[in-house]
Amino acid sequence: MRKKRSSKRLIIPDPKFQDPLIARFINSLLKQGKKNLARNILYTAFDLIEEKTKNKPLDVFKKAMSNASPMIEVRARRVGGATYQVPTEVRLERRTALAIRWLISYAKERSDTSMAQKLASEFIAAAAGEGGAIKKKDDVHRMAEANKAFAHFKW
Repeated sequence: MRKKRSSKRLIIPDPKFQDPLIARFINSLLKQGKKNLARNILYTAFDLIEEKTKNKPLDVFKKAMSNASPMIEVRARRVGGATYQVPTEVRLERRTALAIRWLISYAKERSDTSMAQKLASEFIAAAAGEGGAIKKKDDVHRMAEANKAFAHFKW
């Protein structure tokens, strides 16, 4: 390795829950730098979760995140002119990033009225082990399982 690895940026925890994971989620939800709007959307979604499930919204959020996080994924690896899909374990940092990305993108596809309602329903679905983000994770796991024969190409 020639160059120095860039240092990890410290993410300041969000003001309401003091949780860095929620802060990361808010940062991913951002559009055109409007952090206040992103915060309002997420906190409204949390209020809706509390109304619908009578559970703590933070618990539902954490459960949804852990359920949507993939353990293994496939990566393309060229060996002698052929490209193989090699199953590899997912690092913790990438695991949470993928879960956040999938939860947001599948919440956007839902047919509720506001983004807060879409997020709330996606969180509830993911915490229950269903919904778009969970389906995506299962697809990724299925791909890795199907290509298990190429695991020896791991580098």
